Amino acid sequence: QVQLVESGGKLVQTGDSLRLSCTASGRTFSRYAIGWFRQAPGKEREFVAACSWSGGSTYYADGVKGRFTISRDNYKNTVALQMNNLKFEDAAVYYCAAVMFDPEQRANSADYADLKSYEYWGQGTQVTVSS
Repeated sequence: QVQLVESGGKLVQTGDSLRLSCTASGRTFSRYAIGWFRQAPGKEREFVAACSWSGGSTYYADGVKGRFTISRDNYKNTVALQMNNLKFEDAAVYYCAAVMFDPEQRANSADYADLKSYEYWGQGTQVTVSS
């Protein structure tokens, strides 16, 4: 089992950068793929970025490609989401989530982007973007 705690959310201005962290407990963290999702008021939770258990494969939503970068440190049990050039529409509660894909499943980008794939979720961290 994995427990996830997000941190780093705060009020920023458009164009600013922000780094979110997802810290996990559990010895098997390195076996889990991690995804970042976000939910704005009145909207459904949506995929932002994800990485494989090794960090060797990364996936991004179209709206954040080139601006956001996901990375992980399995020694520190952390996954970071570096967000640059923040836009007003990036404001949301950001959640990290974990899933242990079956290696024989050969999970693809659609699997990583599907929130229903994920087994464990953090409580979220608020990112507010002002103009």
